[in-house]
Amino acid sequence: MDTFGALAQGLMVALQPMNLVFAFFGVMLGTAVGVLPGIGPALTVALLLPITFKLDPAGSLIMFAGIYYGGMYGGSTASILLNTPGESSSIVTALEGNKMARAGRGGPALATAAIGSFVAGTIATIGLALIAPTVVDIAISFGPEDYFALMILAFTTVSAAFGSSVTRGLTSLFIGLSLGLVGIDLQSGQARVSFGVPDLLDGVEVTTLAVALFAIGETLSVAAAGSRAEEVIEPVRGSVFMNKEDWKRSWWPWIRGTFLGFPIGAMPAGGAEIPTFLSYALEKRLCKKPDEFGNGAIEGVAGPEAANNAAAAGVLVPLLTLGLPTSATAAIMLAGFQQYGMNPGPLLFATNPDLVWGLIASLFIANVMLLILNLPLVGMWVRLLAIPRPWLYGGILVFATLGTLGANPSLVELGMLLIFGLLGYVLRRYDYPIAPVVVGLILGPLAEQQLRRALAISVGDPVVLFQSPIALTLYALAALALFGPLLFYLITGRKAPVGGDED
Repeated sequence: MDTFGALAQGLMVALQPMNLVFAFFGVMLGTAVGVLPGIGPALTVALLLPITFKLDPAGSLIMFAGIYYGGMYGGSTASILLNTPGESSSIVTALEGNKMARAGRGGPALATAAIGSFVAGTIATIGLALIAPTVVDIAISFGPEDYFALMILAFTTVSAAFGSSVTRGLTSLFIGLSLGLVGIDLQSGQARVSFGVPDLLDGVEVTTLAVALFAIGETLSVAAAGSRAEEVIEPVRGSVFMNKEDWKRSWWPWIRGTFLGFPIGAMPAGGAEIPTFLSYALEKRLCKKPDEFGNGAIEGVAGPEAANNAAAAGVLVPLLTLGLPTSATAAIMLAGFQQYGMNPGPLLFATNPDLVWGLIASLFIANVMLLILNLPLVGMWVRLLAIPRPWLYGGILVFATLGTLGANPSLVELGMLLIFGLLGYVLRRYDYPIAPVVVGLILGPLAEQQLRRALAISVGDPVVLFQSPIALTLYALAALALFGPLLFYLITGRKAPVGGDED
């Protein structure tokens, strides 16, 4: 009952008129800015941090929560309509969502994203309030070898799920892993593959790579096709809202995505990227119409979007209970706490319970506001596709460039944007999947760090990687994802369905 009493007290804080205003403006601003290519919730919160100095702590953190959720939905809108993810966790949404939008079903895609975000965010916030201590205990039990095995599972799942073959998926993944080597080695402090360029010491920015591969690569691909491009983009075909079949096909992906996203997001090395990719792969395996994947399957939007929002609530578990930020936005929220002289951790629940539970309660309110504000706007958003193609893709190119330069004003960053854009075009031209490149860049350094930690603890003995039951289970799942199609062929004599196009 203590938890329910504290949550009720938090709702009283969050429902104060001024805090509702902060949440409203946070959701509005987060959605509006999140739609712009290359600008995600982390950058939005970072830009707003200085203007919150004179606000009360509860108000500023509640506003951050609204920006956080609004920015994620805005990133999903850009991914679905323009194929330009605003952040790395929106990448998976672009795969099926953009195909739906091009076929005139952008409305149902945006609706399932909004409702899935609401369902997942609500369930995950309840989980944050009720079972956070238990989830943290489980997460803490993971050793470096277990995290490394989790990364291997993510690598193999993504490589097997995307592209026309596992080999092509692994090739794209290798490109991303190679890019992940650029920058300063976190353990030795030595510069690697930086070619003496100071701007490369921090490594390749994930946002720059994602925007270049998806937005610039897509624009170059359309420009290269010219008049030979036969595809006709329909802004709207039929209803802009979900029909009965869409509801039926979305419900279970929402639930499965939620229960994938929250536990992984709550892990100290979790984040939102892994569950979104795992959700996509799972829905592809379970879908009764797997041939639709790569051509606009609504399950491929519903599941990853739910996983993304559930993970967003999940990352607050290690932040609030351990003081451990596991995402860029959580790191900036940590700075928000510290600007008021507070340090997140177990003592925060004892010293500032009203603020902590007010923040948790505000996540419910932000979810409701997000749904109320964005569902009526679905029809307006899909009209973006009615803009003539030269103007639309010209605008994408401009916003992608400005977004990248706004986040990191550097000629080197601009050069990387153009180079990676050309890489995106080449990958599309020869039918290589895009998503594994980004996954390799995101998870490659994390996998390397966990591998080296495990080997350091065992004094270089590689056997430690195979001693944990958790790690062995994850390796078995990884092997199944990699060799599953081959086993399917050997048993049935039919080719197993593999991931489709991502363009």
